[in-house]
Amino acid sequence: MVETYARPRFGEPREPKNRVNPGGRLVGALDFVSGSHFRAVAFLTLCALLLFLPGFFNIPPIDRDEARFAQATKQMVETGDFVDIRFQDDVRYKKPVGVYWLQAAAVESASALGLPHAQLRVWLYRVPSLIGAIGAVLLTYWAALTFVTRRGAILAALIVGSSVLLGAEARLAKTDAMLLLTVVAAMGALARVYLSWQRGEDPEHPPWTWPAIFWTALAGGMLLKGPLILMFVALTIVALAILDRSATWLWRLRPLWGLMWMLVLVLPWFVAIFWRAGEAFFADSIGGDMLSKLGAQESHGAPPGVYLLLFWVTFWPGAPLAAMAAPAVWRARREPGAQFLLAWLLPSWIVFELVLTKLPHYVLPLYPAIAILTVGALERRVLSRSWLRRGAAWWFVIPAMASVIAVIGAITLTRQPVFLAWPFVAAALIFGLFAWWLYDDNRAERSLLNAVVAAMFLAVAIYGVVVPALTPLFPSAEIARALRNVVCVGPKAAAAGFHEPSLVFMTATETLLTDGSGAADFLGQGSCRFALVEQRSERGFVQRAEAIGLRYNVATRIDGYNISQGRAISVAIFRSEGTE
Repeated sequence: MVETYARPRFGEPREPKNRVNPGGRLVGALDFVSGSHFRAVAFLTLCALLLFLPGFFNIPPIDRDEARFAQATKQMVETGDFVDIRFQDDVRYKKPVGVYWLQAAAVESASALGLPHAQLRVWLYRVPSLIGAIGAVLLTYWAALTFVTRRGAILAALIVGSSVLLGAEARLAKTDAMLLLTVVAAMGALARVYLSWQRGEDPEHPPWTWPAIFWTALAGGMLLKGPLILMFVALTIVALAILDRSATWLWRLRPLWGLMWMLVLVLPWFVAIFWRAGEAFFADSIGGDMLSKLGAQESHGAPPGVYLLLFWVTFWPGAPLAAMAAPAVWRARREPGAQFLLAWLLPSWIVFELVLTKLPHYVLPLYPAIAILTVGALERRVLSRSWLRRGAAWWFVIPAMASVIAVIGAITLTRQPVFLAWPFVAAALIFGLFAWWLYDDNRAERSLLNAVVAAMFLAVAIYGVVVPALTPLFPSAEIARALRNVVCVGPKAAAAGFHEPSLVFMTATETLLTDGSGAADFLGQGSCRFALVEQRSERGFVQRAEAIGLRYNVATRIDGYNISQGRAISVAIFRSEGTE
């Protein structure tokens, strides 16, 4: 079971024949924080905040998923009903209630503390994602300690925290960052149980801590995204059982007590929603959402191999090192640590590649396993010396491409060069260049740290400066701002041709989503009413207004771009002047 030959185990540092002192302040900082767990946790928390906070507060709600989640939570807060999940009058049963409760807690807490208009501040709905992302970074560190040194665990956590995909999810009011936290917690506990069995440690009195973390994490994951977390765990266990021809170590998880504890946490809401909605929730969430992903749901179909292609961007800056580590990881595949991590990674990755519906965030819970495997090879200094080493240039290519796209996009959409982003772009390019030029087998650690710093500057440039400046991409925010500036009290609105969830969230739950004719009828039913009519629906609005004798004027017109539909839009805000 456990290897007994002399060469280092997976993740154990191996001295290079010719030691080269990597030097540099970044490596010196890593030396310092590696001295204790407290310093490591404080350092990783600070790095996570630097990576995730830029843009967190000032990017408007993103269509469509984030706005849908936020609006459903907003309605929970408005109605006081924390069992049912709705978007306006439509049920929203694709996901369980977990993230809605977390978002509602953030909003209610802010309101209790006196923050004005808390329900309209989308960043409050993002707080659980921020906590989930920071927690996932810290739990990656905790899980990695099972496989590598403290120094290596810090590097693994930095790889996960600086990844492009987690940076995006940390800023979105959705389930995926919190799901990552629960998956890493469960897999970290599972790894400790499995490796203690591999080492032949005393099975008579297994600790309660690891099973408690494992089963609690499973319950949290199920409340967040249904049985998906069970897939990651089950595929890992099945793969290990096949490779080891034994699964007796599972008894160390105290499954009988654990299952009962998990059911205590999960069942109350599932019983409540079944009592409220009958079979509708399970039909929509399992049949309508989960099983439908076997096909190309919502035009998100793609062939196998797409996740592997996206990996080079979504896992940057860890992707180049992961490629260099891959041959060594495969050679070590039968060592207990590498075997567990590959069992966590490969079966679920294959499933996601085979399923037709593909969205980048689906594979996020597998990234910690890749990060730990990568650091294990880095610590042993067995990174590939083949052509994959040329992939170090990727540390510079991504900042260069992202910077060019961001600046050109800003100029195209706003006619402004966004000069404030340029110093941060320059810093990202410089550190990306350092990461590339300084790379060799004995200085891979130094290159990685430079790449992480490049990711921090890139986050400030893109999320903190460029994206908030792209106001045409957020027409709902401009429409809501225009409605807040009207002189009447309690404005009501109807939207025709522009029905994005962000509009409902930014205006009011009662905002009517209709067509041009319906918007004209709505406008004629009272004062302080506004029709938000997209240009393609104006003909229907005008014809119906003429038919009912409605007099109106254009309060303002907002031009923008609907990122959900990929087309330019122009929304006129009409106000009634009465009827003839």
